[in-house]
Amino acid sequence: MIPAPPVTSVALLLGLSLFLGLAFEDFFAHSDTKRPGGIRTFPMLAVAGGMLYLFDPTHFIPFTGGLLVLGAWLAIFYNRHVRDGEEQGEPNVGLVIPVLNVHAYLLGAITLALPPWVAVGTTVTAVLLLTGREKLHALARRVEVKEIVTAGQFLILTGIILPLLPNEPVTSLTKITPHQAWLALVVVSSLSYVSYLAQRYWAAAAGGLWMAALGGLYSSTATTVVLARQAQSGWVMRRNAQAGITLATAIMYLRILLVVAVFNLTLARALVLPLCALSLAGLIVSFLQFRFAQPDVHAAKAKAPAVQPPAGNPLELVPAALFAALFILVSLVSEWTTSEFGISGIYSLAAVVGITDIDPFVLNLAQGGASGMSVSALAAAILIAASSNNILKAIYAASFAGGRVTAASAAALVALAVAGVAIAIPIGGL
Repeated sequence: MIPAPPVTSVALLLGLSLFLGLAFEDFFAHSDTKRPGGIRTFPMLAVAGGMLYLFDPTHFIPFTGGLLVLGAWLAIFYNRHVRDGEEQGEPNVGLVIPVLNVHAYLLGAITLALPPWVAVGTTVTAVLLLTGREKLHALARRVEVKEIVTAGQFLILTGIILPLLPNEPVTSLTKITPHQAWLALVVVSSLSYVSYLAQRYWAAAAGGLWMAALGGLYSSTATTVVLARQAQSGWVMRRNAQAGITLATAIMYLRILLVVAVFNLTLARALVLPLCALSLAGLIVSFLQFRFAQPDVHAAKAKAPAVQPPAGNPLELVPAALFAALFILVSLVSEWTTSEFGISGIYSLAAVVGITDIDPFVLNLAQGGASGMSVSALAAAILIAASSNNILKAIYAASFAGGRVTAASAAALVALAVAGVAIAIPIGGL
């Protein structure tokens, strides 16, 4: 006897197939050509697929037979569809219609045999890809070939090289393994790449404070320099430059917390309150700067050109190799400093690395690169490094903008640095 499927699964099957059919008909509503599929066809295909699956859920013989029949019919339609297009001078060689019909048929078995999220996820993805055709094609035309090649290289290095790297120390000078070093590179570069793509291909990122917020995920230091230069040039209102610089640093704290949480949840728990408090303080200051600061009169009258996206792709191999080398160097220096000077040496090193990229230092501590240090000491060192980096950004903000334009932001960064050190003192027992 064929077991009865759960009522919830049948309801989900009908609901998803109706949703898919509705999206199909809405997308092709303005076309005069008849196409197989729609709000009636897809539910019937889904029910047929589900019933044939229930007849033999082990060997799938009836289900496979139904799929072959559907495939033969779709092949006949597709052949005729292509010929009709050729007569009009524009061949219709797209596979969207046959694929959606096959998807509707498979949906019956998927809904009854697999967890609900699989059916929901695949159907929603199909609908989004169908309805977003124009935007996706426009995006494909905008993306440069070199970025696709770079992303492909990075995926190969991530999917092939990372699993092959040894997860054991290769030298007694540091406990960091090659696998940990490359994984740190993957995490940081991926996070930066998301921000890079948004700034480069998302139109909203070119205006307001979006560029500063996304820049905080990419590099708050680079964002500070860019905004300070824009403020000096006179085509960006003073309040946007001031609020954006502070906002980028506020986002930086959340970025540090996210990166640490990927590798060390215990350390992330120790940092969640300090980093969130500093980020909240930065967000409040940024809001006040944007809300109450008077815009520059000359900049307000000038037409602001589009914000330039980041110049470098964070997934390019040369920056990736430099990051990996810097990560290993910081690991070696941290291990030596800990053995020679103890906790005080790490605190001093944290203050020094703030003038460079603090990501390698933070990741090194999160992955156990400083032996024998307590969680509280590690948290204090990260806070000191972030504070030192804020001092550097305050100098950049003041110098690149001539001092007066971004003086409020420079002062805010110094205040956040002082607050970070003040929090680190009791945490680390300084």
